[in-house]
Formats: sequence, structure tokens, C-alpha cells
Amino acid sequence: MIYLDHAATTPCRPEAVEAMRPYFGDIFGNASSVHGFGQAARKALDAARDRMAALLGVRAEEIVFTSGGTEADNLVLLGVFFRQKGRKQHLIVAATEHHAVLHTAQWLQGHGAAVTVLPVDGEGRVDPDDLRRAIRAETFLVSLMAANNEIGTLAPIGEFGAICREAGVPFHTDAVQWAGALPLHLAELPVDFLVLTAHKFFGPKGVGMLVARRGRRFQSLLHGGGQERGHRPGTENVAGIVGLVRAFDLAVAEMPETRPRVERLRDRLIDTVLERVPNSFLNGPRRERLPNNAHFSFPGVESDMLVLNMDLEGIACSSGSACMAGAIEPSHVVQALGVPAERAASAVRISLGHRTTEAEVDAAAAALERVVRRLRGG
Repeated sequence: MIYLDHAATTPCRPEAVEAMRPYFGDIFGNASSVHGFGQAARKALDAARDRMAALLGVRAEEIVFTSGGTEADNLVLLGVFFRQKGRKQHLIVAATEHHAVLHTAQWLQGHGAAVTVLPVDGEGRVDPDDLRRAIRAETFLVSLMAANNEIGTLAPIGEFGAICREAGVPFHTDAVQWAGALPLHLAELPVDFLVLTAHKFFGPKGVGMLVARRGRRFQSLLHGGGQERGHRPGTENVAGIVGLVRAFDLAVAEMPETRPRVERLRDRLIDTVLERVPNSFLNGPRRERLPNNAHFSFPGVESDMLVLNMDLEGIACSSGSACMAGAIEPSHVVQALGVPAERAASAVRISLGHRTTEAEVDAAAAALERVVRRLRGG
């Protein structure tokens, strides 16, 4: 099997596994305990937080560790809304956001919030002027993702953040796909809340984090102890946090070599598929996209059948977000592009990893050609 679904999840790299190993055994204490066992765990937790802060260009106290991206997104949208206590009740999101944001926005709408959903163009981009016009005096938050998890479109988060800062509105970005793939240093970005998760950059599942810049407050969604400065009570997942930071540290260090290599493979795949498969389309921009993302449509072929047949060919890929696996309706992301229904219903995402080879990319392109021809009855 060739695994080309890294946007859904990645294998935990051996270095991260080794870094976590002591915290499942010898250093097993609760980081909130005052005895030696607990303080050994606390030392590791504090060191991980400090290292992550240095890598991102933030203060250690601005980091809140969570169970993943979905919890962190909910923590921002719900936490900022609840803290407003009805003073400001307008939220802005984009039509192509991850469901962790869109479904939370829908929940808020049912509890008194007004939600503006910004449209995107044919390549998945939000017009900054649309954002500027949408902001109101009662806007409590703008939430626009950094990189789309399905079609790979990159957003000008610096420009979005500057617009929000000028208007005095907090800006949140889901950077789950961006983190570990592209440079990310918040000292240089006007971002108030940022979310990432370890399993997208070869770390463990079940651990993520939120950056909440100084002065940006939100209400905790959980009640219990005082962990994470009261923002996210509950015993810290020390092993997972150590693995997250180790994986991210390595991703940043290797990026100058990994990024251009993966981009070349991505472009090789896109060029080959568009050349060899008749009536095929690339979704999202040609260049301003995630280094590892290729998202195609093949009208006349159903997405689920295509993914199943690719699996039979030994290639693991997906029809969109793993969170919506088994959904009957076409992806909301592709539909938001304004493409014909047949194109939206025939989409497939291929996402590469840092160890993907040229031979694997060529095998995937050849398999796509065979599968599409077969499913079209050719």
C-alpha cells in the first residue's frame, strides 16, 4: 500500500515516539503533583511549552495544550462568545472552513449569534475587501483558516489579521494544515488565536494546542482544576505534548529541505494527471497551495467509488475531510467554489508526506488514469 492521505493524518515519526516513551513508564507522575514524580513530569511539560513558544515566537504563557484542533477551535469560538456576555454577538467565518469552525458557528447561531459566511472565489480565496465590509461594531471574532484542509488553498492571514487589528476585532485562524508544512512565526503575524494539532505533522494523535496572545481572553468550556492556567482544566497529556513538540521541532528544522522536495513531487503529480487523464480538473490554485496537496475532479466518476478503487489499486487517498468520511453530499468546500455539481461530486484529494517518493507519485498518477478510465466505462 502507498499512503497518500497525509492531510487526514500522518504516521507518528520514530523520534517523537522515542521522546514520548519515558512518560509512559518511568516518568509517569501527574504534572500537578508536588512530589518528585509529579515534578519530573512538570519539568518536561514546562520544557516542552518553552520550546514550542520559542519555535512559534510567542510567550510560553500564551500556549494552551488541548486534545486536538477541534477542541481548540471550539475553545476560541465558544469561549470568546461566552466571555462577551451578549455585548457583541456577530461572528465572521468563510464558506470553506473546517467543520470544527462551521458547525460551531451554526451552534452559536442557534444561541443568539449572528453569523456572516464569506464567499470564496473559484480557487477558494476570500476577498480581503469582503472581510473589511463584513466587520461590524458588534463583531466579536473573525475566524478564517490559514490553509484549506481539502483543496490546499493558502490564505493571506497576515492581511486578514491586519484588517481585523485595524477594526479592533480578534482574529482566529485554524492553522492545522499549515503548521509543520510552511513557516509559522507569530511574532511577525497579527494573529490573536491560532490552532494546530500534532497528528498533521507526524506527531501523536489526541494532542493539539491553542495560542492565545496576551490580552485576548476567553471563557473556559470545562470546569475542574486549574491546569493550563484555568483555560483547559484536566490532567495534562505530558507524553503527547512532548511528542507534539518534538515532531514540530523536527518539521521546522527539516522544512528548508522537505518543502521544495514535496512541492516538486506535488507539481509532478498535478502535471501528469492533468496531461494523462481527459476531462480532469485541479481544484484550488496552481501555486498558492499547500506543498503536499493535489485535489482533482473527474466528472463522470463518483468520489467514493474512485477512492475505493484507488484503495484496491494499493493507493490510499480520500474524497475530502476525514471528519466527513461516509458523507453522501459532495464536499461543502468544493461546492463553495461554484463549480458544476458533477465536478463537485467527483473530487479526490491526494496529500503527500515528507517521505513520499517519486515512484509513489508516479504510481498514483498511473492508478488514477486506470481507475478513471475504468469507472467512465472507457
